[in-house]
Amino acid sequence: MRSNRWIAYAAAGVLIFVLAALAYNHSRRETIAAGVSVGGIDISGLPAYRAKIKISDELEQPLLKPVKVSYEGHTRRLTAAGAGVSVDVNGMVDEALKRGNSGFFVMSAAKHLLGVGRNVSVPTRIEYDKTAVKNFIASVRREFSRDAKDASVTYSAHGLGETDGQTGVKVRTATLRREIAATFNDPDAPRKIKLPVKIKKPKVTREELADKYPTIILVDRGGFKLRLFKKLKLSKTYGIAVGQVGLETPTGLYTVNSKQVNPPWNVPNSDWAGDLAGKTIPGGAPNNPLIARWLGIYDGVGIHGTSSTGSIGSAASHGCIRMIPKDVIDLYDRVPIGSPVYIG
Repeated sequence: MRSNRWIAYAAAGVLIFVLAALAYNHSRRETIAAGVSVGGIDISGLPAYRAKIKISDELEQPLLKPVKVSYEGHTRRLTAAGAGVSVDVNGMVDEALKRGNSGFFVMSAAKHLLGVGRNVSVPTRIEYDKTAVKNFIASVRREFSRDAKDASVTYSAHGLGETDGQTGVKVRTATLRREIAATFNDPDAPRKIKLPVKIKKPKVTREELADKYPTIILVDRGGFKLRLFKKLKLSKTYGIAVGQVGLETPTGLYTVNSKQVNPPWNVPNSDWAGDLAGKTIPGGAPNNPLIARWLGIYDGVGIHGTSSTGSIGSAASHGCIRMIPKDVIDLYDRVPIGSPVYIG
């Protein structure tokens, strides 16, 4: 009989302990267990409503601050509203409660009573509109990207100028996207991002211009001068004649597209050509005005020698550039095909 009595006592004790554990767990169901954190924020032992306040203060509010992307003194802002940022505070606290109080209720109660932490880390629940972020990055790329510009030569009838090259900027969009995403997920991250870029160098620098332009011809119609430049330095100046009124030598930038010794003359179909219009006069013929050399420029216009040396220094030709024969022979040997010719 005594043994039965002890069994009854034991059963009653177990029942009381179980009921106490159940009651304790019920009383703790709205309290975060020890050793539970959300997004690295410790919320151990806090009532659910206090945990939500703490998470809002330490996690949500910092994450809702705008992200600033800066480059060369200019800043673009991406607001949380513009990016559609949302922080699921309620969902994270619910998960913290569930995971903190999970397991066999007796063991759970025992851990609470003994102050044993659960070592539970709830990840942040943060969402944002990826399309909005993509559009923001695209606008940043349009604003800050620029192509590299080569150094270049500027032309006038009287001389040459030079402009420096300019570096280009390419926005590293994939890197920027990763940095924005990381900022959205870390309340301690700086809200200012230095725009990640790749600097693109020009293909031609100012120091390389002389090699790129070994020969340039400048034609000064008003001054009746042809200037030859070698590696951007004035090499020689020649007297010329240019087109008369109504048949002016065309202005603009061209290139030497052909060269001939004792060239034939393909007579234009123009009224001034008279009976010769449309004919081809052989090179060296007495009625061929193209003497010694020809450097073709554009649409039948070129540089050539003339027997009418008295016309040099005037507007007398039918559009071409006339030179004294010895001068055009000298020029011919100095100028390769493809050389720029500026007529101003």
